[in-house]
Amino acid sequence: MTRISGTDFGTAASEYQRGRPGYPARSASWLRGDAEAIADIGAGTGKLTQALLGGVAGSDGAAGTPRITAIDPDERMLAALSSLLPEVDTRQGTGESLPLEDASVDLVAYGQSWHWVDPQRACAEAARVLRPSGSLGLIWNIRDESVDWVAELTGIITASTAEEYVSRLLASGPGSPDSVGNPLTGDFEPPEVHREEWSRTITVDQLVDMVASRSHTISLPAADRTAMLEEVRRLGERVRGASDTLDLPYVTYAFRAVPRR
Repeated sequence: MTRISGTDFGTAASEYQRGRPGYPARSASWLRGDAEAIADIGAGTGKLTQALLGGVAGSDGAAGTPRITAIDPDERMLAALSSLLPEVDTRQGTGESLPLEDASVDLVAYGQSWHWVDPQRACAEAARVLRPSGSLGLIWNIRDESVDWVAELTGIITASTAEEYVSRLLASGPGSPDSVGNPLTGDFEPPEVHREEWSRTITVDQLVDMVASRSHTISLPAADRTAMLEEVRRLGERVRGASDTLDLPYVTYAFRAVPRR
């Protein structure tokens, strides 16, 4: 199987926007802190950007509206973001080579995208562009597989590397020794952690779109992709029953780390 690149998600930009969840308000507010200038790396169609602005996810009382620069390697994803958030500055780039000046932002944020970068190079770049009081913020929505049907869903679509990264970061938080597999490098202190359980009410079509936008699905041969999505649809219809929607439970993990000085 061919590994997807950061510029392949654009082939499923519409499915990504329809199917992927946003981020809960409390988690986004915690990640943002009091940052005024934010770089959203691997911004995609703007799911995290919206939450940091207090868009779809709402605001948790943080004062002021931050200035966000959305960065992504795929111009199609940035075009989708710009259509939704025309006021946001968008730039093509990667976490390993940020199109930003030194000491120019208060927060370098990665929503569902840190597991796509080279951690050593991305940490060095984040440290370069952060102001002295700034931080690196990482956030993931993880499906709650303690729920039987969600575990069944994962069996169909396969797990992602996001779960592995979250586990490694949890093992390296404050009070825990730095692990050899820590996804952050010596440029940063062990991270603070915020955890939030929540549920997203979706249609079966949105469930299918969520799966269709995943890297593993995009990289499958067409026949295998169609078969997988049909199986996901059958599962969704079974879980939905007589209702128009179903609830997909998540646990959101957010991590915030400051540079070592």
